[in-house]
Amino acid sequence: MSRRLPTGITVLDRRLGGGIPAGSIVLLEAPPASQSELFLYEFTATRGTLYLSTVRSEAAVADAFDRVNTRVGNPTIRDIGSDAPLDHANRLVGALPEEANLIVDVVDVLEQSDSARYRSFLNELQTQIVNTGGIAVLHAMKGRSIPANRDVTEHMADVVFDLQTDVKGQEIVNRLAVPKFRGSAAMDETIKLKLAEQVAVDTSRDIA
Repeated sequence: MSRRLPTGITVLDRRLGGGIPAGSIVLLEAPPASQSELFLYEFTATRGTLYLSTVRSEAAVADAFDRVNTRVGNPTIRDIGSDAPLDHANRLVGALPEEANLIVDVVDVLEQSDSARYRSFLNELQTQIVNTGGIAVLHAMKGRSIPANRDVTEHMADVVFDLQTDVKGQEIVNRLAVPKFRGSAAMDETIKLKLAEQVAVDTSRDIA
């Protein structure tokens, strides 16, 4: 069995048998209006992290880390969302150290690239992550406009986290599904989560 690397999120690590296999690409799909960034922030507490932002500036991401009230690391933050984001990402991915995290927030901007170039990027990313024994997390939005290359991202990902956020009356309900876990059994049920100051299990019962 592949060596597992913890995510920093206790509930996930417990459900996933200790974490995510080293060398994996993880796709985190979430609604734009959700608190999905909490997953990314907690990932950084586990090991050295390169955080590539395609939408927010380096200053905005750093400020978010300063304000969040949960355990976080000290990631290297780079804004690659201006000119030629795919080229910037390629250069930075090629210099990843051993057993590091790579976070791309959000991957939608890269998915808007030419299909052949984007597919080449994913293959190079996979090779680098396997060779360094780290984990890559691609944060993708389930919004009104989904890039055409999203299917390619889902296919290439070794693990898919699908966050569903629903407003039911006065309650916001977050559920995490893991429909894909290459090389192991996927979870057969969702986890109800609280996404407030950190990622935690919601133990309240659903009322039909």
